[in-house]
Amino acid sequence: MKIAIVKLSALGDIVHSMVVLQFIKKFNKEILIDWFVEESYKDLLESNPDINKVHFINIKNAKKKKSLLALIRELKKVRKLSNYDLVIDMQGLIKSAIISRLIPSSETLGFDKFSIREGLASFFYNKTFYCAYDKNIIERNIGLIEFALGLKVDKKQIKNKDPFLFSRKKKLDHKLSNTKNNILLIPGASHQSKCYPASKLAELSTLIDANFIVIWGSREEEILAREIKFISPNVKILNKLKLEELILLISQLDLVIGSDTGPTHFAWALNIPSITLFGPTPGFRNTFGTKINKIIESKSEVNPYKIDFKDRSIEEINISDITKLAKKLIV
Repeated sequence: MKIAIVKLSALGDIVHSMVVLQFIKKFNKEILIDWFVEESYKDLLESNPDINKVHFINIKNAKKKKSLLALIRELKKVRKLSNYDLVIDMQGLIKSAIISRLIPSSETLGFDKFSIREGLASFFYNKTFYCAYDKNIIERNIGLIEFALGLKVDKKQIKNKDPFLFSRKKKLDHKLSNTKNNILLIPGASHQSKCYPASKLAELSTLIDANFIVIWGSREEEILAREIKFISPNVKILNKLKLEELILLISQLDLVIGSDTGPTHFAWALNIPSITLFGPTPGFRNTFGTKINKIIESKSEVNPYKIDFKDRSIEEINISDITKLAKKLIV
């Protein structure tokens, strides 16, 4: 059996989808799995041994260029592929649904119109699955796969999952501490309302005896990183990392602390201790808690269907709560 999974973006969403791979293979190791993704995320997937082939789609680049011809070329590439037994759209957007339908296949499956924000996407599938949109994202993804293939995965199996991010890079370009716990601080996120204040992260780094590292991925995030270091000079700022470098780094850490953003979710995927801070997004939906992967939520009432970008409640999370939890996780 040969199946295709369509999950084009974004970083954290792809990670939350990739967990299904190991359960598909444990169910039937003979199933061949291809993955369709935006090219900028290819390093996240190419080293995964459970993926047969990664297909790159440049829809984002075509939109950026405002080029209809570039978009048509991307869609034509999909049509030329060999036939699949099943295509599963794990994204549930109109763009991913169109791509899923264009991939030659016997069956195209996705969430039904009541389970996704862009309900029109469901009309491109010839088979649909219902799962409440506000349900935990990991459970939604696994539920779709269970429905598609007839397998069964319980919460205990999810908590005991194997790490599923891999890097071809084998050596870090910098040294981690051999005498102190190595803790990564992630100051950035997709929107400012999701970011914990840099000044508070800097203060946090003075309350725990550890080797603190900060990463960044954009100019705005670099400014936040430098603000942390200005307040707490012992913090180390790394150069901008490629995805494979980031995977290797996080796999060797003792703790990751950050907001609801892709790199923070890497820790969960790699079975590395983490604390994810939630303000305007729902912690109960956007991560899967374990004994070593914890969340701290603000007191704001969150609508899982729509982010309130004016909600800055993450700033109110108490540093002492983070400190206490961090010390428990690095014992």
